[in-house]
Amino acid sequence: LGNILEPIPLMDRHGADAVRWFMLAGGSPWASRRVGHSTIQETVRKVLLTFWNAVSFQSLYARTSGWAPVGDAPAVADRPVMDRWLVAVRNQLIDQVTAALEGYDTQRAGALLSDFVDDLSNWYVRRSRRRFWAGDEAALWTLHETLDVVARLMAPMAPFITERVWQDMIVPAVPGAPESVHLATWPTVQGEGVDADLIESMAVARRLVELGRGARSEAQVKTRQPLRRILVPGASFAKLGAELVAEIANELNVGAVESFASAGDVVDYTAKGNFRALGKRFGKDTPKVAAAIAAADAAALAAELEEKGSASVDFDGGTVVSADEVLISERPRAGWSVVNEQGETVALDLELTQELVRAGLLREVIRLVQEQRKSSGLEVSDRIALTWTADGELAQALREASSFVAEEVLATSLSEGEPTGDVVADQGLGLRFALTKA
Repeated sequence: LGNILEPIPLMDRHGADAVRWFMLAGGSPWASRRVGHSTIQETVRKVLLTFWNAVSFQSLYARTSGWAPVGDAPAVADRPVMDRWLVAVRNQLIDQVTAALEGYDTQRAGALLSDFVDDLSNWYVRRSRRRFWAGDEAALWTLHETLDVVARLMAPMAPFITERVWQDMIVPAVPGAPESVHLATWPTVQGEGVDADLIESMAVARRLVELGRGARSEAQVKTRQPLRRILVPGASFAKLGAELVAEIANELNVGAVESFASAGDVVDYTAKGNFRALGKRFGKDTPKVAAAIAAADAAALAAELEEKGSASVDFDGGTVVSADEVLISERPRAGWSVVNEQGETVALDLELTQELVRAGLLREVIRLVQEQRKSSGLEVSDRIALTWTADGELAQALREASSFVAEEVLATSLSEGEPTGDVVADQGLGLRFALTKA
């Protein structure tokens, strides 16, 4: 009838691991599932290819830096916060995947591994790229250790790709390594175990980054344009620490991360009663309670509700209302982009000074040069010589920050003058440049 897909042709097209992962992690064994090419391709893209790309990234920068996992690794406590966080969530993953597989729950094990691989690639690796460019030993050790653990944890469910990773990355580099991933011991929690406080703090940081991106998007300001500061809730700020504050600032391309409490008011608040919720408790007195809410100091009411989840209003000698009984609205004052989701608010300072405008222009130049490096077929470690000509504000910015741009694009020289050869021109920026391998 043509209503089935043969398993062997599916494996030939997508790989045995993709089909195996789909069958083990794509749903409960007793539940019916629709099998299709697009579904299995999604498994390849989200899990197997993401894992493979992380391995390729590690191999590239280990080779570029001449690094190998020999000798003693840096103590975890002495590594930067991103490394310590990855070790903490890696230990958590070992605990959770072990428990899932001991309970024959391959669906949960697959979901845990899929989420971890996504966080590894799209948060840790992306946030740590500069450290890998510089050959940072702690970053190289941390990612190598993590890929080793993930390969072992994934091996029962994806035996072929993990064996290839083991043969390419572990056996040649680690003296005395088992000759196969399937002969390696099962991972156990290492070091300090699961640092729950750090995991929670990083979750707060990532949530604030998400809100900050939303504020940029709402204001239609590109991430490449540096901004002066972002304000975050005081309770969230208190959980961060200096290293995570710096990560947020770098990720959102802002000069400073501050709490609302330290920066004054940037939002006008209004408060009104949620009649549906109030009516369940106050009945015929609902309009009076709503009037008391509207008459209250909205900013103070919002702060108390955020801190405690409830607040007192002037009705019947003082009545406590809960967060779901009050509707708080924020309106940003001029020059700010404010986003509020699930009770958390961030405010992005949109005022652009001449210095910030110039910094944004430089970021655009760096983007264009990096794109040209890639299209020219240069390796990530190749040095270049760059010749440029520009007008007005951009020319002045390039003259003042030539060393910064050179460092970002790996240029040994940055020369002002009419470029020749394969010239790239951007009319919007008023820029012309050419690059050659140094």
